[in-house]
Amino acid sequence: MAGISSLGIGSGVLTSDLVDQLVAAERAPTENRLTQKTQQSEAMLSAYGKLRSAITELRLPMRQLSSADNLKAFSATSSNENIGVSVDSTKASRGSYSLNVTGLAQAQALASQAVFADRDAASVGQGTLQLSVGDKVTNITIDGSNNTLQGMANAINEANAGVSAGIIDTGSGYQLVMSADETGVANSVSISATEEVGAEGLARFAFDVADPTANPDMKQTIAATDAVMEINGIEVTRSSNSFENVIDGLSFDIKETGTSTVTVSQDVGAVTDRVQGFVDKFNALQSTIGSLAGFNSDAGVGSLLTGDSTVRALQGELRQVLTGVVPGLENASVRSLADVGVSTDPNTGALNFDREKFETQLKNNPDDVTALFAEQGRATDSQVEFVRSGTNTQAGKYDINVTQAATRGSLNYAAADTGTVTVMAGNRFTFEVDGETQVSVFLENAPDGSPLSGTGDDFTGAEFAAAIQQALDNSNELKAANRSVQVAWDATDGLTFTSGNYGAESNVRLTGALNAPSLNSKDGVAGTDVAGTINGQVAKGDGQVLYLGSDAGAASGIQVRILGDQTGSRGSINFVQGIGKSTVDLVNGFVGADGKIENRTSSLNRELEKIQESQVKLDIRIESYRERLVKQFSAADSLISQLNSTRDYVTQQLDALAPQNFNKK
Repeated sequence: MAGISSLGIGSGVLTSDLVDQLVAAERAPTENRLTQKTQQSEAMLSAYGKLRSAITELRLPMRQLSSADNLKAFSATSSNENIGVSVDSTKASRGSYSLNVTGLAQAQALASQAVFADRDAASVGQGTLQLSVGDKVTNITIDGSNNTLQGMANAINEANAGVSAGIIDTGSGYQLVMSADETGVANSVSISATEEVGAEGLARFAFDVADPTANPDMKQTIAATDAVMEINGIEVTRSSNSFENVIDGLSFDIKETGTSTVTVSQDVGAVTDRVQGFVDKFNALQSTIGSLAGFNSDAGVGSLLTGDSTVRALQGELRQVLTGVVPGLENASVRSLADVGVSTDPNTGALNFDREKFETQLKNNPDDVTALFAEQGRATDSQVEFVRSGTNTQAGKYDINVTQAATRGSLNYAAADTGTVTVMAGNRFTFEVDGETQVSVFLENAPDGSPLSGTGDDFTGAEFAAAIQQALDNSNELKAANRSVQVAWDATDGLTFTSGNYGAESNVRLTGALNAPSLNSKDGVAGTDVAGTINGQVAKGDGQVLYLGSDAGAASGIQVRILGDQTGSRGSINFVQGIGKSTVDLVNGFVGADGKIENRTSSLNRELEKIQESQVKLDIRIESYRERLVKQFSAADSLISQLNSTRDYVTQQLDALAPQNFNKK
C-alpha cells in the first residue's frame, strides 16, 4: 500500500511491522479453521475416490456372472487339424460329432481359346458383355476405347461384377482368363455377348454355365464347386469352406477332405475363473474398506472413514446380498453362495473360495448354479421359453395366458395348378421375404439331372418343391438377412412357400417367374403375432415373443417366447434375479449418477466451494482491516509528530527562560 512505508516516522512505534503483526493475528484463527476444513474435505474426497474405484472394480466380474451365457462356457476340439472348429459359448452345448468332408469349395475359372498376337492392339470386337454371377448381372461396354484384350480385362476388373480377369502369355500368343471372386456353385459365371454390327468378335467370350460346351471358344478350366461335409451322416453344403453355425454355436473351417471327430465339452475352469475374479475383487474392496474405515484397537485410533454411514450401508447391503438365500431358489439344490464354496471369513470379512466344491456343483446342478448368479426364468410349460427381463423386473412367479398363437406368413398355389410345373432354361424366380429381403434364384437342371431345355421341362409338384427349396437354401440374400423359406407340396394343399419367421412382418411373395409359365406372381398371407397376458396384464406380441412394457409393475419388461399353437393357460414363469444382477444394481446404487457416494462427494465439493468463498471473504475483510489500521496509525503518527514538535518548541522556550540566561543579561 502507498504510504505504509512511512509509518512510525512520527512515533517510532506505529510501524508497518506492527500492522503486519496485527493483521496476521486477525487472519490466523479463521484461516487456520478454513485450512483445516479444506484438508479434511479433500482427504474425504480422496478416500471416497478410492472407495468408488474399489466398488466399481466389483461391478465387472458380477456383470459377467449376471449373464447366463457366461456360466455356460464350452470348448471344442477337432481330431483333424485340417478341419478346424470354433465355438460360441453362448450357443453351444455338449456333444460329439463325426465329420466327413468329401468336397472343398472352389471358384470357377474360364479361359478363352482364341490366341491373340498382341494384347494391346488386336481387336476383340465391340458391343456389350453381360456377366451374370449368382444373382448379380453386370453390363460391360466394349467400344473403340477398350476393344483390345487388355482393354477388355481392365473393363471387367473395374466393373466390380464379381469376376476377375487377367491375360496369360502362352509363348505363342495371349489368352484371356477369368475367375469368380467367390467360391461355390451359386457364384458361377455366365457370359452373354451382344455384338456391334461390323465389329463382331465378342461372341468368342460367351459362356453358358448351364451348357459349358455350347461355345468351344470359351472353356471352363475349373468348375465351381460347393464344400460338402457329412455331420453325423447328414450332408451339408456351403458355397465357401467355412461352415458357420451349422450346429448351434459351432463353426467349421475346412482345408482338406477327410474325417474328424469334434467334441464339445463344458469349460468348467473358465466359469470357475470368473467366480474367482469376483472373489478377488470383493476381497480387494474389503481391504480398501479396512484401510479407510478400520479401527486400531491397540492404539485406540480410527481411520478417516471410521463409522462413516456410507461405508456401513455398503457393508450391510453387500452382506445381505452375498450371504442370503436367493429368492426363488428356496427349494433348489443350490440356494446361496455358501452352497457353491464361497464362504465368509468371520474375522476379516473376506471371501474364501473352494474351487473344487464349485466345479462339482456346476457339473451336477448347472441350472441352479446359473440361477444363483444370473437371471433365469423357469417355465412350467416346456414350450414356453424365458427370453429376458427388464431393468425393473422383480423376482417372482408370473402366470402366462395365450389368446392367439403366432403364425408364419405363407404363399400357396392350389394343387390343381402345381401338380406339374414347367420350367425352361434361363428361368429366374424372384421373391420378397418378410417384406424386406429380395431374393432371386434359378434352376439349372431338369428332374433327371440334365440341363434344362429352352422349350421347358416338367417337374412334378414334389420335384419342383425340392428343387426350388435347394435353390432358396443356397441363396446368399437369405443367408445375409438371416432369413429362410420352407417349400412343401401336398396333393391336397398344393405348393406352399412358408417364411421361417413368425409374426405380422412374416410373409412370402412371388414377384416374378421368368421362363416358368405355370407360375404367376402372387402375394402371400402375412403371419400373426402372439397375443395374451403375463401376470394378468395384457402383453404385446412380436412374432412368438410376448412381452410387457416398462410400466407393468413387478413383471415390467419380462419377455417370453411362446412355441406351438396351444392357446389358454401356458403355466407360469418363475423369475430368479440372481446374485450377479443384484450386486450390479447395488454397486450402481453407490457409484451411479445418483448413488450414495456421488451424493456424498457432491456434498464435499459444495463444502469446498463454500470454503473458497469464505476464503475470498476473509481476504476482503483482512484487506479492509489493514487499510483501517494504516489510516488509524497514520493519523496517530501524525498527531504524535505534531505533539513531538510542540514538545520540542516548549522545551526550547523553557530552556530560554532558564536562570542562567537571565544572569547573562
